[in-house]
Amino acid sequence: MKDIFKVAIDGPSGAGKSTIAKAVAKKLGIDYVDTGAMYRAVGYKASSHNVPPEDSEAVKKLLTDTDIDFVNGDIVLDGAVVNDKIRTPEISKAASIYSAIPEVREKLVEIQRGMGARKSVIMDGRDIGTNVFRDAEYKIFLTASAEERAERRFEELTAKGQEVRFDEVLRDIEKRDHDDMTRALNPLRKAEDAVEVDTTGLSIDEVIERVLKEIK
Repeated sequence: MKDIFKVAIDGPSGAGKSTIAKAVAKKLGIDYVDTGAMYRAVGYKASSHNVPPEDSEAVKKLLTDTDIDFVNGDIVLDGAVVNDKIRTPEISKAASIYSAIPEVREKLVEIQRGMGARKSVIMDGRDIGTNVFRDAEYKIFLTASAEERAERRFEELTAKGQEVRFDEVLRDIEKRDHDDMTRALNPLRKAEDAVEVDTTGLSIDEVIERVLKEIK
């Protein structure tokens, strides 16, 4: 294994990408890049500086002086740990708004690639192996049947006390799959050099071991 390497984990919604990526990062002693947290960090900074999303010039200026990193599980924005500050409902909403701005997405991909160039990282998403880390040494495409992914989501929601129907959750999963695979920009697809890991019927520990086997 190289001293510095990148692990890209892609796959559809509900396949367990984040759970597996975080666990594998811990096992390997490398940083997990939480892309969602990065958008939250931008939303937090923009909100703190009163930069409206429609002011493209102000947004670009803000991004020019923005640095985001992950160190031992902490997200560091411009040198300061902002773990708790970015986990509020207001920042979640802001993250959603700013993530739709092309310049924001371009800047964060630039930062992500910079991280991957200077240290070992693992990142999950829809287009990591096909776009962000095309040169990743290890690419995993994590998947599972739509029914199993819907069952996991159904159990998660009911555990939170939400009243949902399984058929509705399954329809949502199937719609998300279709949307992800047919979007114009960087659609969800398995990279040609990725190893597919079907998690249907497997425990979390079994999936972790399977992914570690592919990396080691």
